[in-house]
Amino acid sequence: MKLNVVKQRSLWWSISGAVILAGLIAMAISWSQIGAPLRPGLDFVGGTRLQVERDCEAVPINCTEPVDVSTVRGVLTEQRLENSSIQILGDNRQAVSIRTSTLDVEARTRLQQALEAALGKFDPEATQIDVVGPVIGRQLFAAGLLALLVAFAGITAYLSLRFQFDYAVFSIVALLHDLLVTLGVFAVLGLVLGTEVDSLFVVALLTIVGFSVNDTVVIYDRIRETIKYNPQRHIDEIVDDSVNQTLARSINTTLTTVLTLTAIFLFGGETLKFFALALIIGFMTGAYSSIFIASTLLAWWRERSGRAIAGVEETTDSPENVV
Repeated sequence: MKLNVVKQRSLWWSISGAVILAGLIAMAISWSQIGAPLRPGLDFVGGTRLQVERDCEAVPINCTEPVDVSTVRGVLTEQRLENSSIQILGDNRQAVSIRTSTLDVEARTRLQQALEAALGKFDPEATQIDVVGPVIGRQLFAAGLLALLVAFAGITAYLSLRFQFDYAVFSIVALLHDLLVTLGVFAVLGLVLGTEVDSLFVVALLTIVGFSVNDTVVIYDRIRETIKYNPQRHIDEIVDDSVNQTLARSINTTLTTVLTLTAIFLFGGETLKFFALALIIGFMTGAYSSIFIASTLLAWWRERSGRAIAGVEETTDSPENVV
């Protein structure tokens, strides 16, 4: 069965527009509540992370039951740290990681003593305390933003040289689409589940950019090839044929990658859980945008600019096959 992507482009654009709009609304609500479009983690805003673990060897009675989140939340409320985030760690759920606003030594000691009184004796060797200042958080954010801008500039330059400038423009539009969808989903998760983003989230965004543009380049390369050997054909037909010829490749590549990431999300532990989730969302969105957004935008633009029947040499270089 042949997929007619150009004929139904209004549908694809409407779906993307609705998802992006929902994400923007979630980011606006988040901004009104916490002053940021996404819920920032310790890496960005600074603060204190306290990780403690019950001493199951010295006091086995401590570990008959897993750590109760409500008990930890009650202790934090007593210490006037209601907005802190809590994660229960370990296979036996006897450790807890708490992220709070920046605490001095006295406040950290008081919190640790209150937790020990409520949960039982802690293993001193397993206790970890990390403090990140807001200056470092701002530097991490600035570095991540700069990395994204450099990536976008490099992609634009590469595609402008390899293809033509309109290819580059719509590739960037597709990448922005992927990033906005991913950001929107995490804005919703931040509002509903209190999910925070950290420096690993920036790494995930950069990875999404690389994966998505590769998928787009494969489709654009096939479009360019078809235009070169069939310059008399209409751009809508060329785009439809090119997408269908590369469809299996796009789906298979995305599916095998997402299956691996799903395993990491389910079994990789708390540290990698939301990193893997961001990649899953971004990769699936990237495949969608390459097939349904980047290709149809190019066809729409060529038709509006009077180049629906190409007959124009796409590049001066001999085309290369992209694997």
